[in-house]
Amino acid sequence: MKETQRPLEELLCAYPELAECRESIGAAFALLRDCLAEGNKLVLCGNGGSCADCDHIAGELLKGFCRRRPLEEGEKEFLRRLEPGRGEMLAEKLQKGLAAVNLCGHTAAMTAVANDTDGELIFAQQLMGLGARGDVLVCLCPRGSAENILNAIAAARLRGMKVLGLTARSGGKMRGLCDVLIPVPAEEIYRAQEYHLPVYHALCRMLEAAFFEE
Repeated sequence: MKETQRPLEELLCAYPELAECRESIGAAFALLRDCLAEGNKLVLCGNGGSCADCDHIAGELLKGFCRRRPLEEGEKEFLRRLEPGRGEMLAEKLQKGLAAVNLCGHTAAMTAVANDTDGELIFAQQLMGLGARGDVLVCLCPRGSAENILNAIAAARLRGMKVLGLTARSGGKMRGLCDVLIPVPAEEIYRAQEYHLPVYHALCRMLEAAFFEE
């Protein structure tokens, strides 16, 4: 079994009801892997509990999750030459990261947009500055119909980005708007969010296996 597929198989073993999502999770992994491999970034957004999930995902990607991510020897040597002592510490403790930006964390920007223009544009406006062709917008939205998420998808398309959505089973208005949609087998918001966590943990592990040795 490929190392990148092991987290998916373990996910489906623990949550057999997610078997109906196997294909979409695999497609999501390919979308995110290709984005990062080309030097682009993932941009995340969501509301409420899904906002917290965006922070969680970014945290797993920006530093080591289940694997060590040591710097290359050339990078370590560069740091050592900068400053004795500090350089050695940085060389040993810094890890490689995967590029992920959580739009939910920019409080000043979001409140400025909400106050000055329109509260439904808190994510879309940020994408006008942060989104770039080749990036992937990752939207966590159980109902699939939040206006600020739909506006973000429109802005992402304008910027040449692709879109991954995680929703409840129906998919709401996001169905048909995403390049890849993972509609988990639940309709209740809290239940859908409970499924989103193991799904995105599996995706983070799959990405880590794709880019870093055991």
